Amino acid sequence: MNKLYRIIIFIIIMTAPAVLNAQVLISLLFGDALNTEKIEFGLVGGLNRSYVRTISDAEGMNNFNIGFYFHIQTMKNSYLSTGVLVKSNLGATGMPTYPIGDPDFDGVYAEGVLSKKIPVFSVPILFQHRFNQRWYIEAGPQIGLIHQPTDIFKMKDYGGDLTYTTSTRGQYQYLDFGFYGGLGYKFVKKQKSTSIGVGYYIGLADVAKDAYPEIKNSSFYLFCKVPIGIGKEVQDVDK
Repeated sequence: MNKLYRIIIFIIIMTAPAVLNAQVLISLLFGDALNTEKIEFGLVGGLNRSYVRTISDAEGMNNFNIGFYFHIQTMKNSYLSTGVLVKSNLGATGMPTYPIGDPDFDGVYAEGVLSKKIPVFSVPILFQHRFNQRWYIEAGPQIGLIHQPTDIFKMKDYGGDLTYTTSTRGQYQYLDFGFYGGLGYKFVKKQKSTSIGVGYYIGLADVAKDAYPEIKNSSFYLFCKVPIGIGKEVQDVDK
């Protein structure tokens, strides 16, 4: 598979609508082709607890996320860290429901709980600095492409647990924007190795189209980064 063919497939995967499993396809198609002396490619995944910090009665919502990353070395201990979380949610839960104009529905869900689920393709553009090739900090802007947001109505103990999901695409802007900061730890003192860490995203953009309620997202992250295809060529950075 020549380099041009790899690039074409990579672009197709990046832009395909069904991108939820793109990180797996990329690792299978490219193997170690995306890892070079100055570039580290791998998978990132973990848990995040998201909030809508502009709605006072909203509670945190637990989510799972997965994607891929690139670390591009710019200086000895400094990197540009980017990539895409291809399966990632923002939003919140614990809010009161609202009427939709159907008396039967409104009567059933009047005392229920509302969750706002906001799926986002998140693209961080971070400056990463490493200390002793074990610890690292990273920070910078993050852009999110919102797709297929939903409101989820839940009512417990109404002859059973009831759930109703409705699309809210028309209520949101297409882009979210904010800043991300994180702290990570590498398991092995090598330039490329598995790492774990924590991060926090604070959204600065109001992603709601209407003036009220204002919706600004935030999220805490627990993540694990695993380099793909590094083989035997990775050497200890102290050698």
